[in-house]
Amino acid sequence: MFGTKRQKGFTLIELLIVIAIIGILAAIAIPMYRAQTVKAKLTEVSNSMSHVASAVAGYYQDEGQFPGALADQTQIRSSLGVGVPVGVKYISSAVVAGGTGVITFGITNTGESTVDGQTYILTPSTNVPGAINWTWSGSVPAAYLPKK
Repeated sequence: MFGTKRQKGFTLIELLIVIAIIGILAAIAIPMYRAQTVKAKLTEVSNSMSHVASAVAGYYQDEGQFPGALADQTQIRSSLGVGVPVGVKYISSAVVAGGTGVITFGITNTGESTVDGQTYILTPSTNVPGAINWTWSGSVPAAYLPKK
């Protein structure tokens, strides 16, 4: 009894295996986290576009046509009554095309090079009388477009 001393602890191989597993998990998790962070930032852009789309739809219902060209956030606010936070966070520009109601927002400051400098486009179609269907498109990668 006095001559046997049992050592406690982990072997070097066990520690290396744990470190390898943590490395693999980190290699998978970090890119996924980054993509989700960018998507969260783009939600602010798509929400602002949805507010403008509601105002454009209201204008169309009242006037029977889409508004004339609105080249910036000041014109959008004065014509449609909707504030767009251009230059505040993730929106670099906001435009409503005259006569068609197509809404285009520029994207900036998301931290993702494939997204910054690109656009979101929200296009109305009025095939059904009295209804407006909106379609998302733009120059951002398809993974970052809002769901339909």
